[in-house]
Amino acid sequence: MKFEKLGNIIEIRKGKKPCFIDTPNEKSVRVLQIDDLRNDNTLKYTNEQEGVFANTDDVLIAWDGANAGTIGYGKSGFIGSTIALLRKKQPKLYSTSFLGVFLQSQYEYLRSKSTGATIPHISRKALEDLEIPVIDISLQNHIASLLSKAENLIAQRKESICLLDEFLKSTFLEMFGDPVRNEKGWEISSIRNFGSLKNGLNYTKAEKGFSIRCLGVGDFKDLAKITDIDSLQVLNLTTLPNEEYYLKENDLVFVRSNGNKELVGRCVLVFTKSEKVTFSGFCIRYRIEAKGIDPLFLSHLFRVPVFKQSMLKEGKGANIQNINQQILENLKIPIPPIELQTQFAQIVSTTEALKTQYQQSLHELENLYGSLSQKAFKGELSLGSKKMISI
Repeated sequence: MKFEKLGNIIEIRKGKKPCFIDTPNEKSVRVLQIDDLRNDNTLKYTNEQEGVFANTDDVLIAWDGANAGTIGYGKSGFIGSTIALLRKKQPKLYSTSFLGVFLQSQYEYLRSKSTGATIPHISRKALEDLEIPVIDISLQNHIASLLSKAENLIAQRKESICLLDEFLKSTFLEMFGDPVRNEKGWEISSIRNFGSLKNGLNYTKAEKGFSIRCLGVGDFKDLAKITDIDSLQVLNLTTLPNEEYYLKENDLVFVRSNGNKELVGRCVLVFTKSEKVTFSGFCIRYRIEAKGIDPLFLSHLFRVPVFKQSMLKEGKGANIQNINQQILENLKIPIPPIELQTQFAQIVSTTEALKTQYQQSLHELENLYGSLSQKAFKGELSLGSKKMISI
């Protein structure tokens, strides 16, 4: 298989900053910026007649900034100063879509080779030195179509997962109303009346000792619950913690403090599967010990933005906002009938099961896409004589 350096295939032209207009007319021309590489949601125009004009046959790349390396194609208009167009020197030999999906597969590489201490810039040399297989243009189009189908399926699966999350949020509000305004008139109580709180320990790691799983701030991300205990970090300790510092099934764990304020107050429901798991000193554990509160209801209550904001109003810290046991103990929460909470918990369980299926499907699709693109751009993807591989 023969390969050709990208620099021998395309010429690179950087864009320029345009003068935008609020009301376009028949003489106006579209301006393409970084957001336009992803979608056409916000169209921008200029009446300037000079600039670097991209055709639908050009490949566009974000050259500067946080999104450097983002690729777009099939668009026309003047390009902004943070965009560069890649124009084919021999258009009949190379497919725009093939070059586009190839460069999308090289995103991480281009980012790793970017220059600039604070603002990343694409390295022209790294871009031009990329090697692309030399194959018939009909096969290029075939490969691009195949990868685009896989990419669309991945996007659809991600959207389905997001829709399930939104469904649970809207279902919670529909069933229980705004938890701060409490327009449904539920009984109000403090969470200390239903359970106990415990600060985590600041563990000192040792090279050798007792090994134990530990839930840390880095494990929270945007999860509602943690069931994959094997993904938690393993600590080596000189002595094991007391039994009160082990998590139990259905414990709720909060981020007490963190340099990233977005994480403070975030909580997860923990399913330990009877394994020994502790939690870090930056966390607070809440354990339900009385009837009347369902853990799934409570965990989703703390995911309602207005409720979390009301909790954080009591947070302290000059530079790093934090919450503490007292804030949580005094926090007033609505207490709907346990039957309604249980009904919501059943909806959550059903939805989460479907979400797990979608996530598994997404993982398989991403693996398939990675395998196909790797083989395609190494010249190892055998499509046969005009035989289509279907997805």
